[in-house]
Formats: sequence, C-alpha cells, structure tokens
Amino acid sequence: MSFLISLVSFIVALGVLITVHEFGHFWVARRLGVKVLRFSVGFGQPLWRLGTDRDGTEYVIAAFPLGGYVKMLDEREGPVPPEEVHRAFNRQSVGKRIAIVVAGPLFNFILAFLLYWAIFVTGVPGLKAVVEEIHPQTPAAQAALQPGDRIVAVDDRDTPTAEAVRMALLEALVEQRAVALTVERGGVRATLTLVPGEVDLNQLQDGVFHLVGIELARPAIPPVIGQVMGGGPAARAGLQPGDRVVAVDGEPVDDWVAFARIVRKHPGEPVRVTVERDGRTLTLTVVPEAVAVGGERVGRIGAAVEPPPALDRDWLAEERYGPLAAVVRALEKTWTMSTLTLDILWKMLVGKASLENISGPLSIAQFAGQSAQIGLVPFLSFLAVISISLGVLNLLPIPVLDGGHLLYFLIEAVRGRPLSDEAQLLGQKIGMALLLALMALAFYNDFSRLFGG
Repeated sequence: MSFLISLVSFIVALGVLITVHEFGHFWVARRLGVKVLRFSVGFGQPLWRLGTDRDGTEYVIAAFPLGGYVKMLDEREGPVPPEEVHRAFNRQSVGKRIAIVVAGPLFNFILAFLLYWAIFVTGVPGLKAVVEEIHPQTPAAQAALQPGDRIVAVDDRDTPTAEAVRMALLEALVEQRAVALTVERGGVRATLTLVPGEVDLNQLQDGVFHLVGIELARPAIPPVIGQVMGGGPAARAGLQPGDRVVAVDGEPVDDWVAFARIVRKHPGEPVRVTVERDGRTLTLTVVPEAVAVGGERVGRIGAAVEPPPALDRDWLAEERYGPLAAVVRALEKTWTMSTLTLDILWKMLVGKASLENISGPLSIAQFAGQSAQIGLVPFLSFLAVISISLGVLNLLPIPVLDGGHLLYFLIEAVRGRPLSDEAQLLGQKIGMALLLALMALAFYNDFSRLFGG
C-alpha cells in the first residue's frame, strides 16, 4: 500500500509539474504566433494520442515520463510550407525566442506562488517554537536563548509556528548570516542576535534546530495507535488501532515521540513492541521498513498516532493570512525557496555541501507518498518545492536545458548573429554528458539511501 501511494502521488506530481512547465512554452509560443506541432508529456514513443486541435497541434503522452517537450515548426528540423514560414520558431526575433524559452521555468515559479498562496490562505497549523533546552557552546547559547523562550519572529518576520522558524533559520544557515530572533520571555519581548558561524551544511539532515543548539519543547502524546496502514510493517506484525505501546525491546515507553524515535533508529531491524490491548499485554515483532529522509535511512512502520482528545491550546499555532497578505507572503516564500535552491546548488558545486543532497526519482517518489499521507497541505507544499527546483534547474546555463538555449540566444543578441551549427552541436553534446552524469549521480544517491550504501 505504501508503495502504491508513493507511485500514485509521484505520477500526479510529475504530471502536474511537467504539464505546467510545457504549457508555459506552448502558451507563449501560441501568443507570439509560432505554430506548435506537438505537446508531449514524456519523451520517446507516444503511448496515447489525446487528439489534435484546430491549429494542428497534437497532444500526446509518451513512454518515458521524466520530462516533456513542445515541438514547434522549425526549418532546421524539416521542410516548412512557404505559407507558414512566418510561423517557424527559427524565423522569430531573438526577443520572442527568449520569451518562449523562459516561459517554461516561469510557469513553474507561478505554480509555486499559487500553491503557497492557497496554503497560506487555508492556514498552516503547527506547534509553537518553545525552547526546552539549549546545548552549551552553540550559536543558541551564545545568543543567550533560554529554556522557556518562545521564538515569535525572525528578522522582523512573524514566525507563529516552529516550521516557520525552521525555514527562516535554514535560510540563515545556508547564507551563513546572523539573524535577529524575537522571543517572548516572561510576558516580555526581547530581541537576540544569533550568529550561525561556520556550519557544515552536510549536517543539515541532523535538523536545523540541532545545528544551532536548540531543542524544542513538545507536548506529551500518549503512544496509542490510531491508524494502521494496510500492508505496512505494523499491519503485518499484528498491531491494531487502539493498541497502547508500553515498551520497545523491554524499555518502557510513555510518549509517542519517544516511540517514533526508536522506530526511526531501526530501519530494517526487528524490534519487539509490547502493547496493551483490551486488558491484555502482547509482545509483537515489527520490522520497520527503511525509507530515505533527508539523506539518511530511517525506519517507518506505517502507523499513525491516535490524536489526543484535546491538545492544550497553549501548544498550538497557525500561520494564516488574508487573501491580499497571502499574496505578499507567497511571493516572499517563492523567492526565498528559489534563492535557497540556487545557494545550495552553488555550495555543492564548490564543495561546501555534499552531493548526497541531490535526489533522484526514487527519493522524490518517496517524499511525494509521505507528504500525501500526511495531508493536502504538506502535499501542496511538496509540489511547490519541486516546482521551484524544476524551474531553477531548467534555467541553469547547460545546453539541452532551457537555460542553455537562453544562453545561446543571449550570445546571439550580443554578437548580432547566432553561434555556428558546429559550436551549438558541441554544446549540446557537452550538455547531454553533464545531464547524464547528474542523472547517474541522482540514481546512485537514491539506491544508496534505499539500500544503505
């Protein structure tokens, strides 16, 4: 069941992102008078032909799903009837060609903006960022943060939830800059300066709060199972909704977070889970499945906690904005995530961040499935992040990508004439080699995470 959910979520995400990207090229090309011959979701042999419109554009779904293309009328790719020469892509001005190429990535950014707008209008629930412990000799200790402080703003931006604080701190860590933290302490607000210093970005998987020396407080939630995923490790072991976990491998457990942490630490390893059920005590052996999260293998059993009757409102917060305010916040979020993606890519290029951060289709499928199982808002947030990544990657100046074509057109605009066919062909070969190397690295990272390499 977990595999099926991941597969369906991945197909939906991929279909939406590719269609939006290619629609950007298609829509702008049509508006600028260029004839589009084919709109394809996927590469290779067409599997389904969805029809042809009045302008002769064919719509297809092709065999290889990791991408798509819009094929335009072009004299370099075949004979063009004299009466339609003016609609050929190669006959358009440099400005029009640039607009058509940029439109694909631009539509990915627009999609991310719309998703974030919907998320912020709907509201993002979460826990308040209340400090429980400060580790000594860390940036948080040097900033004089104290247990009991609630972080309510970062750099004058309200951060009602712990997730909002985490994203603001992540941006500061990547950029290695100081941030101003506004905290509530004893009913009074104070502003503290946190200086991340030299942080090894290869340790991001350990968590942003951990890297700056903060442990957040969490409400104690009874370890009672509320849902069991069909076909998952918990179901196979015989765990049922209503079971209260009392021990794991003989060690007492009285909190769901503690139980989840134990499960995470044992991917692929059997653990003995003792539960109370209908007045009886049972011990069952569960083997958590290994999943890739943040560049490491963690265990998961396919079970969700039973929500407590009422969580103390003092723990709860929500990041929500009105329709107009959400426009500003969505623009900020899209810009932040875009620059953050570029920053991490640059640091990987110069060796300041690990290449293990590059994920391939297998990891993305797992993330899609995990976010979809959590809820609609996490899945929409996942879509926004991947859409931004797709937009940024396609703008990189690598031939065969949109950014490579854009580079050629900019050179043509400066020189007054295009590069020679030989130079462009050489660039295409280099770009293809780089792209294949990147795909090989992504698949290698995927298999390493899945199989513990």
